[in-house]
Amino acid sequence: MNQILLTGNLTKDPELRKAKKRGASQCSFTLAVERDYNDTDGNPIVDFIPILAWRRTADLCARYLSKGRKVAVRGSLQYRTFTGKDGAEHAVAEVVADKVEFLDKPAKVEAEEQA
Repeated sequence: MNQILLTGNLTKDPELRKAKKRGASQCSFTLAVERDYNDTDGNPIVDFIPILAWRRTADLCARYLSKGRKVAVRGSLQYRTFTGKDGAEHAVAEVVADKVEFLDKPAKVEAEEQA
């Protein structure tokens, strides 16, 4: 079984693209996920995990998410290789999101509610 559940914060705004072959929307972002324990100095250990969403999920992520937003992602781990523009072979491990749940409100909505 290949299933991953992550909760964390976006490290930057998501990037929306159209897949070259299929024309489907694809959205990528990086999720900062804290581990349950700290390093020897007491600082939290954070993993930065690349996330890839497709189609409607991609469109929704691109429209409503931004840097700092807290989300939960359910998906599967994908490992792939590709040839970069430099001609070198690159490998990447990423989570392909099946579901992305927004866990907080965007700052604009919070500001409107407080006014």
